Amino acid sequence: IADDDRVEAVYNVLPTGLHMAWTEKSFAAGKHVMCEKPMALSSEECARMIAASEAAGKKLMIGYRCHFEPFNLRAMELMRDGAVGQIRTIETAQQYRMGPTDVSENWRVVRALAGGGPLEDYGLYGLQSALYLSGEMPVAVKAVTEQPANDPRFAEIFSSVTTELRFPSGATAHLYTSYNDSPPSNLARVEGEAGVLLMDPATGYDGQKMTLTRDGVSQDLVPGDPNVQFARMCDHMAAAIRDGSEILTPGEMGLRDIALIEAIYRSAAEGREITL
Repeated sequence: IADDDRVEAVYNVLPTGLHMAWTEKSFAAGKHVMCEKPMALSSEECARMIAASEAAGKKLMIGYRCHFEPFNLRAMELMRDGAVGQIRTIETAQQYRMGPTDVSENWRVVRALAGGGPLEDYGLYGLQSALYLSGEMPVAVKAVTEQPANDPRFAEIFSSVTTELRFPSGATAHLYTSYNDSPPSNLARVEGEAGVLLMDPATGYDGQKMTLTRDGVSQDLVPGDPNVQFARMCDHMAAAIRDGSEILTPGEMGLRDIALIEAIYRSAAEGREITL
């Protein structure tokens, strides 16, 4: 790939712990890079990837597909338009029960490859939802992690993470993610002074459902086909390369999210709210 001039861009879908090294190799070879989420294991690694992009003069995009998915795009528009009034709370839940496994057979339970576990993998969708639905960045974070003893699945990673975010407007977000809970859940709910928006499922590859409730009247919304999201994401990367336009989900967004995850883990480790 490095030696083939026909290849202008690569999509890095390796385990997270390998993202930085192979993204840097790709830029060194003169390729543009779309990197799967989460961007990297630390904010320092993210910064190195951004620096490599800038040094090479090549595009860096993070594979946040929900920014190209019709239901989530419509939800963003509704929140910007005040469809539920002043936002009070956002609730997200991304969970499932991981089958029997251990570090010898599943990279997702290896800390050096996956980081803390469910938050970076599945819960990142909930964190992103809280940010793009509120339209704000949090000013404080408070979190709790769980790691059951004597369970080979969680010898190195957390089983679940519970997070509360406080926003400048006074709104709060309650995020939960887990590899150890059933039934499976993937939802985002926004409650405002004038209504409620519910997405359940919220961020899958397909099957999304969305309901807007105002004045006691509920309306099911179907803004498009969720299956277009991946193609639209790839098309956006290609168009940005061709015409030099800005990337919608750049490395800076990936860095932002990893920095927030670091604050979440710090809060849990220190047992206190962290001011951002």
